[in-house]
Amino acid sequence: MVPALLCLLGCQLLGEALVQLTRAPVPGPVLGMLLLALWLGLVARGRIPAALGQTADVLLAHLSLLFVPAGVGVMLHLQRIAAEWLAIVAALVLSTLLAIAATAIAMRAVLRRLPPPADDSDGRDAHG
Repeated sequence: MVPALLCLLGCQLLGEALVQLTRAPVPGPVLGMLLLALWLGLVARGRIPAALGQTADVLLAHLSLLFVPAGVGVMLHLQRIAAEWLAIVAALVLSTLLAIAATAIAMRAVLRRLPPPADDSDGRDAHG
């Protein structure tokens, strides 16, 4: 489990370092996750090492604990949230709509690249 955690933290550290060096407008952990996905897809050929899979399962099982610091942060800034609620709601709605639109555009692009389904129209219905 320790080597797998070191792998995950190493990817995060590499992502953070790349963001600091390039001033990329992306959070370091996101870039680290992208690097991990590229490594798993290209180098490991989609096979997730057992230790990494088990460690990820443990982290996912306790994912709710990772939201405690964010919840505490929200509680500390309730006055600011109350003062800027309209901008927060507008940003949430707009970002949700943009995410849905981006997903739809990406899905259409992927579907265009897939081969069409085989045509089984030989004059009979599906039940023979």
